[in-house]
Amino acid sequence: MSTLEQIDRARVPQHVAIIMDGNGRWAMRQKHERLFGHQNAMTAVRQAVEAAVQLGVKYLTLYTFSTENWNRPQAEIDGLMELLIKAVRDETKTLMDNNVRLQTIGDISRIPERSRSKLQECIDETAGNTSTTLILALSYSSRWEVAEALRQICREGLRPEEIDEETLRRYLATRDYPDPDLLIRTGGELRVSNFLLWQMAYTEFYFSEQLWPDFRHEDFYAAVLDYQRRQRRFGKTEAQVEEGQ
Repeated sequence: MSTLEQIDRARVPQHVAIIMDGNGRWAMRQKHERLFGHQNAMTAVRQAVEAAVQLGVKYLTLYTFSTENWNRPQAEIDGLMELLIKAVRDETKTLMDNNVRLQTIGDISRIPERSRSKLQECIDETAGNTSTTLILALSYSSRWEVAEALRQICREGLRPEEIDEETLRRYLATRDYPDPDLLIRTGGELRVSNFLLWQMAYTEFYFSEQLWPDFRHEDFYAAVLDYQRRQRRFGKTEAQVEEGQ
C-alpha cells in the first residue's frame, strides 16, 4: 500500500506550515552558487501545493523570506526578488487550475515595488479560489510580528486589563488563519528559525533530511501520515483525549 493510500482523509491537518531549508546546500552539492538552489526550488513548491490540494489541506504556509534574510549579500537578495516575480508570473495559472488562493504575511513594505505589484496581481486574480489558501511568509519573522502587534495595540490605546491572549491574536499577521497543525522543516535542521512562534504552541513538528529542491509529493504524504500516527493532547491526559473531553 502506498503512503498516499494509508492517509485517512478525515484526519488531514487543516493547516500545514513548511520551512523550506536546504537550497544553498543543494546548490553547493551541484557545484553552483546559492541562487541556483533557489531557482530549482519551484518544483518542490509546486509539488507541495499540489499535494496539499489533493489531500484537502485548507491552509499551506511557506516560509519564503525571513526578516533576517535581508542581511544576506545584496546580489542574492536581488536574485531572490527577481525569482519571486518569475515564480508568481509562471505559477498563477497553476494556482487558478488548482483553485488555490494566494495570500502573504510579513513586512511587505520592504519588498521592492515591482515584486509587490506582481504579488498583488496574483492575490487579486486568485481571490475567489476556495480549495487551498497558499500563504507566503515574506519579510516575516515571529518576533517582528509580535512586536508589530504590540505597537498597534499601543497605538490604539488599549488598557492592560483589556489585553488577553485572544486580543493579541487579533493583532497578529495570521489573525485570519487557524494555527498550524503540522510544521515540516526540510534540510535536516532541528529548529524553528523565528517562524510562527506564537501560533505553534501545539503544532506537531516533522523534520526531513530531504533538501528542499528534492522535496516531492511523497515527502509531503509521509509527513502527513506521521502526523496522523500521533495523539494530539493539547495539555490533556491520554484518558481525557480518549474520552473526548
